Amino acid sequence: MDFLIDLFANTQAALYEQVMQPMAFAMGLGSRLEDVFDATGWLLIGLLQIAVMLVVIGPLQRWRPVEPITDRVAIRTDVLYTVIHRLGLFRCVLFFTIDPWVDDRLGEMRTAGFGTFHLEDVWPGVTDGPWTSFLIYLVVFDFLNYWLHRAQHQFNPWWALHAVHHSQRQMTQWTDNRNHLLDDVLHALIWVMVAQVIGIAPSQFVAVVALTQLSESFQHANLRVSFGWWGERLWVSPRFHRTHHGVGIGHETHGAHSLGGHNFGVLLPWWDMLFGTADFGPRFEPTGIRDQVEEGRDYGQGFWAQQRLGLKRFFSAWGTSSGL
Repeated sequence: MDFLIDLFANTQAALYEQVMQPMAFAMGLGSRLEDVFDATGWLLIGLLQIAVMLVVIGPLQRWRPVEPITDRVAIRTDVLYTVIHRLGLFRCVLFFTIDPWVDDRLGEMRTAGFGTFHLEDVWPGVTDGPWTSFLIYLVVFDFLNYWLHRAQHQFNPWWALHAVHHSQRQMTQWTDNRNHLLDDVLHALIWVMVAQVIGIAPSQFVAVVALTQLSESFQHANLRVSFGWWGERLWVSPRFHRTHHGVGIGHETHGAHSLGGHNFGVLLPWWDMLFGTADFGPRFEPTGIRDQVEEGRDYGQGFWAQQRLGLKRFFSAWGTSSGL
């Protein structure tokens, strides 16, 4: 493990010194080299994730697909979303737009006394090791993700944005990052604020995000795989999450036009089991949104169309009884 950590650190340093730092100076960002170094780490993690997707998850999809690939155009759009997010393009936009506002808010929080608390210090002697504290933060952020995910399906304007993700009827490993950009901004802001409040170390925050993203790529894969009775209840599987994307199952609860759903867990199905939203049915459902499938509602065929229609639904959803 120490060898892998050192290898990553050395690779990050080399990429930063040889590529990213010269680019930063050329762009007039010499005063923000620390941020550029952090961005180099995110870029490297994204490259590693895409490599795993291509070398491991891709062959698994071809080995045991749930359904044949019939809409390669839609999948290519999902690949574009993945490149935007995993290779740092989305992060770069936040760097120039949202980050200055976030830095000001975090400064205000530190002035008010936040920023010195560390969650792992609540149990001294029990959470001394980095692995123990990492597992604690992983569970905490997964709990946060569960409730954020439920909120995306509960509140009409937020569902109007999140529907971009659920409108993919040809789900693959690339589908995880198929999100409305405003949806991603809201999610990122909440994560960063919570990270500051509970005091997670930057390196552990990166590790939690990286593991979560890679697991989500696997969950969205076009892969006929179940983890068995026990495994399905320990970690979210492709079958468990596909049920969440199932037409009329994963995003509806009490009828055809009632927001809600099942299987909101991102890594751990425990929260669904605890709060009564789990569905462990053995099926592999067709994916999509009911009005898209039954009524032909247009959710967009390309990146810009999906973003535009998502904003249109978002603004029209305020004050309505349903975001569907």
